[in-house]
Amino acid sequence: MTYLTLKTIHIISAFLLFGTGLGSAFYKWLADRNGNVEHIAITNKHVVMADYLFTTPTIIIQPVTGVWMTHLAQIPLSSPWIAISLGLYIFAGLCWLPVVYLQIKMQKLAEQAVNTHSALTKAYWRMTRIWFWLGVPAFVAIMLVIVLMVYKQTGAI
Repeated sequence: MTYLTLKTIHIISAFLLFGTGLGSAFYKWLADRNGNVEHIAITNKHVVMADYLFTTPTIIIQPVTGVWMTHLAQIPLSSPWIAISLGLYIFAGLCWLPVVYLQIKMQKLAEQAVNTHSALTKAYWRMTRIWFWLGVPAFVAIMLVIVLMVYKQTGAI
C-alpha cells in the first residue's frame, strides 16, 4: 500500500473518530437534558451502535496506519511528535474503555426505565457524569493529536 493511500485512510479514520465522538456526546447530552426517558433510551442505543460501527474500527485503523506510515517514511517512533501523539492516543483510549462500559450500562438502565415506565435511576445520572468527565480529557487528547499531526513538519513542534 502506498504512503498516500495510507495517509488518506488515516485522515478519513481520524475524521470518523473525532466526528463520531463529538456527535455522540452532543446528542447524548441533548437527550439527557430533554429528560424524555424514551428519547434517552434510543439515543443511548445509537451511541453504543456508533461506537461499535465507527469508533472501534477507527481506534484500530489509526495506530496501524500511523505506524505503517512512519515505517514507510523511515521516521522513528521516538520522534517527539510521534511519541507524544502515541502517548496522548493511549491516554484517550484509557479514558474511552470505561466510557464504553458505562454507555452499555446506561443503555440497559434507560431501556429498563422505559419498559417499567419509571424514571431513570440515580445510578444512571451518576454514570452520565462520569461518562462526560472521562470524555473531556479523551476529546482534548485526540484534538492535541490532530494538532501534532498538522504541525509536525513546520518545525513548530
